[in-house]
Amino acid sequence: MAAPNLFLIYVTDVERSSAFYSGLFEMEPLAVTPRYVPFEVAPGVLFALWSGRADTVTAATSRTSEVGLMLSGSTAAVDDRYAEWTAKGATVVEEPHDDVFGRTFVVADPDGNLIRVSPLD
Repeated sequence: MAAPNLFLIYVTDVERSSAFYSGLFEMEPLAVTPRYVPFEVAPGVLFALWSGRADTVTAATSRTSEVGLMLSGSTAAVDDRYAEWTAKGATVVEEPHDDVFGRTFVVADPDGNLIRVSPLD
């Protein structure tokens, strides 16, 4: 059975978004091209920024999915990551709160794509 191994995030400015995600996740891309920047998040699994469809992606485009970062540890780990990311200037969509799956918060990238931090399932 084949498992998904490429996750694309549509962005309007690859350079700006690459700097944002590199700083937020503290990782460097595998390569940088004018419209595509992949990050390896696990062996053989890529998280990539793609502006090849930038003509159809605008700030007003509805965002119906989220990138997720699940943290191990206590609820303090989620609160600590919130403090770290807000210090880096991340745009807060939802402040830390308790939900059915535990402590969580949501920030947005420069294009409005959502990034949720929550505890490890």
